[in-house]
Amino acid sequence: MKKLSDLIANIYLRTTGYTYSNLARLFMRLFVGIMFMQFGIRHLVNFQQMKADFPTVIGLDSETCLILMICIELICSLFIMVGFLTRLSTIPPIITMVFAEYYIVHDLLPRTPFYYIDSTQPGYLPIMFIGIYLFMLLAGPGKISLDYFISLYIINVRGHNEEEALEEV
Repeated sequence: MKKLSDLIANIYLRTTGYTYSNLARLFMRLFVGIMFMQFGIRHLVNFQQMKADFPTVIGLDSETCLILMICIELICSLFIMVGFLTRLSTIPPIITMVFAEYYIVHDLLPRTPFYYIDSTQPGYLPIMFIGIYLFMLLAGPGKISLDYFISLYIINVRGHNEEEALEEV
């Protein structure tokens, strides 16, 4: 009985007491990067059909907005996946998802008496991306990223110690 309780206690500690935050951040970066990049690839493949009807923002024409969106979706996703300029790379997708949510709400409001989103409407997608990108903006890239390795290089060049320069990465 003692061995069984020790086994259960060890399993419990392994599943609750240990954190794998760097691996979790890598997973989150890869997941959101792949998910967002697929939109960029779809936009690129369907560019000719979409360029006339793509929503316009801040006075730019449809085609320019689509090109800008494709660049944000592909370049920022790639940077986020490899962990290069991660926090800066989350800002353009956050802004584009705010605009996407605005256009979804703007299109929904005339047809519905009050704003709500059910599971069949696309309004969950921008909100989900905003949440994930805000988490990444706050949490940072973690130790499995180019940002971390570049930081280590800069610390080394300056002759500092990693522990004192990077308190909590």
